[in-house]
Amino acid sequence: MKVVPTALPGVVIVEPRVFEDQRGLVFESYQAARYAAAGLPERFVQDNHSRSLPGTLRGLHYQLRRPQGKLIRVVVGSVFDVAVDIRRGSPTFGRWVGVELSAANKRQLYIPPGFAHGYCVLPPEASEVEYKCTEYYAPDDERGLAWNDPTIAIAWPMTSAPLVSDKDKAFPRLTDDRADLPTYSVA
Repeated sequence: MKVVPTALPGVVIVEPRVFEDQRGLVFESYQAARYAAAGLPERFVQDNHSRSLPGTLRGLHYQLRRPQGKLIRVVVGSVFDVAVDIRRGSPTFGRWVGVELSAANKRQLYIPPGFAHGYCVLPPEASEVEYKCTEYYAPDDERGLAWNDPTIAIAWPMTSAPLVSDKDKAFPRLTDDRADLPTYSVA
């Protein structure tokens, strides 16, 4: 596998080695020893699977007291996947990176704790996203940022208004009075 750094330290693209022949293909979507050797977590405690219609936007989500690292991949369709650095004091605070993940390109994105995560589903078909988490989902600990926050200014590749949940529509902006952001620390 190949690990490609992004503009945000710790957020990386994983390109698995794919073996194809006349029968189809096979690849390792996760192998603890290889991922650990590449600097990714060895321990994931929860897998999630999400199916969304084209034009759906999910996010930007994070957990404060039990932050999650996420290893994301798309098994059907394609999404524009985004990580936003929300660690107060970080040199890249408020910056974002976006990557197209698809069933066709088989790329994965690892987003470490301390980042908000979201994605929009690209046309023409519904997408199914699977992601491994380093911490359990805790509904009472979930927080979020406005997906359309002008201070972050994510260039979502959508031509019309996205389908967004009421919960996601209500999230505050990064510049609002935020006591619920993690503090950056050098590991």
